[in-house]
This record gives sequence, C-alpha cells and structure tokens, in this order.
Amino acid sequence: MVKPVKNNIENSNASEPQNFSRRRLLVGSAGALASVSLLGMVPLAKAAQARTLPDYAKWKEQTALIVHSANTMETERGAIGSGVVTPSSRLYVRNNLPAPSEDIVTNADAWEVSFEGVKNPKSFTLAELKTMGVESVAAVLQCSGNGRAFFPHGPGGTQWKTGAAGCVVWTGVPLKNVLDSLGGANAEAKYITGTGGEELPAGLDPKSLVVERSVPLAALEQALLAWEMNDEPLPLSHGGPVRLVIPGYYGVNNVKYVKTIAFTEKQTEAKIQASGYRVRDVGVKGAPDQPSMWEMPVKSWVTAPLETTHKGRNLIYGVAFGGVNDVAKVEVSTDDGKTWKDARFLGPDLGPYAWRPFVLAADLPAGEHRIVSRATDSKGNVQPAERIENERGYGNTSWKDHGVTVTVA
Repeated sequence: MVKPVKNNIENSNASEPQNFSRRRLLVGSAGALASVSLLGMVPLAKAAQARTLPDYAKWKEQTALIVHSANTMETERGAIGSGVVTPSSRLYVRNNLPAPSEDIVTNADAWEVSFEGVKNPKSFTLAELKTMGVESVAAVLQCSGNGRAFFPHGPGGTQWKTGAAGCVVWTGVPLKNVLDSLGGANAEAKYITGTGGEELPAGLDPKSLVVERSVPLAALEQALLAWEMNDEPLPLSHGGPVRLVIPGYYGVNNVKYVKTIAFTEKQTEAKIQASGYRVRDVGVKGAPDQPSMWEMPVKSWVTAPLETTHKGRNLIYGVAFGGVNDVAKVEVSTDDGKTWKDARFLGPDLGPYAWRPFVLAADLPAGEHRIVSRATDSKGNVQPAERIENERGYGNTSWKDHGVTVTVA
C-alpha cells in the first residue's frame, strides 16, 4: 500500500554507522535575517541574477552554476551527471552571512573549536581534532528552500529549483569521539547547538544575525566535524576549515566555520532558529513552536532529458535519496503519473544518507511528454504528488513540481 511521506522535519531519527573503503565510511549520505541586506544577503527577497562568481568561489565551474547572488549559487539541473558524488566545482553554495576571510583556511590547523555543556569544557585546534579519530560520510547536502521556485504564492528568498542539493563525501572526526574525551554531555542536554564563526557587524544584536542552530541530541549518532570534502581540504565556500555536518538533515543545520559546539537543554534563541527555518502557513510569522527544518524526507527528480530528445529509445536519468533513511526504489512516469515503471539504480550504494542516481530505458513517441519520478524510502514513505504549502517555500518534495516537459521530435 502506498504510504505518502509527511515532511517529518521536527523529529529526529539516528542511523547506525557502516564501514567502507580505506577509511571507515560512516555512510550517509534565511528567513530570519531580513534586516541585514547591508551585508549583501538576500534571504527574504527574490535574488537578482548575477553574472559572475564571487572571489571566494572563483574556483568553481561557472557554466555548471546559476549565480543568484554573491551568497547563493545553484547547480544547473543537467550538470549533476550520473555519478554518485557531486564534483566540488559544481556543488551549490548557500551562505546566510558573507564568507569570512580566506585567511582562516590558509592556516586551517590553527582553527579552534570550543566545547560547552560538557563535563570538562575545552577548546581544540583542528590539528588536535585530527588526532581524535576519522570517518568519512557520503551524504546529501540540500538547502531547506530547494524547490522554492515551484510555490505559486511566490515566497521570498532565492528561487531555487532543483540545484540547491548535491551528494558529497565528508571526512572528519565523529562528534561523539570528541564528546567522550570531554567526559560526556551534561545530564540536562537535549540539543547539539553549533555556532558559526562569521564576523558580525558591530552595533547590532548578535542573536539577530549569528548562524547558530540546534538539533536534537539523537543526531550525535551521525554528527561529524568535517575538515575535508571529496578528499580535499574543506574550502571556504563550503565551511572550511571545519564544518559541523549532520547527515540526513537540511543544510542550514550543517554549520559552517564552526567555532562552538554546545550541548544545551534548550534550543538557541538566535533568530535563525527561533523564527527562521520554521514551517508555517502562508502569511504567518515564524515562531519557536513551529516545526523546524531538521530531517530531510524522501525525494527524487529527473536530470535528463530536460527539454528535447529524439524519437524512440531514450535513457531517463535522475537522482533519489531518502533523507535519514535509505532510498529503496524509484519509479518513473512519462505520462505525468498515469502509469509508472521501476527505474534501476546506477553506481555503488554509499549508504542511507547518500543519493542514488537512477536510469530507466523508455521508448518515447513524437510529441510532448511530462516525465516525473517518485521515490520510496526503506520505511515505506513515498514521495508525495503535492507540495505542502508554507510561507517560506521550504521542504518541497512534490514529484509533480519536479517533473519536466520534454518534446520528442
């Protein structure tokens, strides 16, 4: 029986690590900041199209990216390819604040992270963290607003379609290793709260600007302090020198340039948590009692063909993932969901947090075809046909919205 998935973004599910390859591979795969347009941010207004990459992202492949602003760059839908791992040069960028100086990655090993809410509070340099263990995690990184452009009410923020997502391999030390070395968390701890190291302007309330996010303590099972991405030192544009990575959770919870990890009884009062990234009805302001953008649900979309193709046999490609669960299967329809066929997964299974590229061979007659995909995770949750309408355009997993209309000549 088909069980449509609900956007279970408030509750947390821990997943067990698995082993993989030369390093133990733990296989896994906005709205609050309207007042800081002076910093070049565009969280609550539709971003204007920019033409060139900003200096801190000049190393990226511009032809594979849509540059919405200096802080938001989207991967072109057709640039994903059929491999499991997204090339770093094509991975999307989303910053809630302007990136810090490149100086912080020049001497990365000197970067310090402090730990609070533990039996023995302490700070460690990155060099010291590197001695405390190492894991690699393949995980989908996805912005909460991916798919926002499909909402009919025109929510503010970057108008992402499908390209605010990618699948990368993070390498770092499991957070639980560090916690164990500090004697464990205090008894009252219910959340992991990470604070970013961006420079904040003087004269403004830090809580209105700081990138500080709290996630349920259960996320400790997969949390990582990462210093590498895709086997290279973590670049500034993706949070280097060190990033808090929570596989299976939306990107905002993966705090860049992390400076403090606190184990707290309550969620942070920072605006980005208290009212930002909260799911509510259209026209309603954000508040702490609303669901937070935490866990990602099951999702998929087609990556080729996108506009036109030839008559006859075609290979239809796409990607699918289960969020905090394995993705179990993907179906593809060439008639807008009237009939479905099972697609085949491509490449290795890198575990519950990674996405699976898929392919379906289909004979397409001349005319227009609406091609859509629908994924199911290991818990039986099925990607829904309809989006959940909400003020900020978060969490869009609708297979209808993510379809493509292809003309067959």
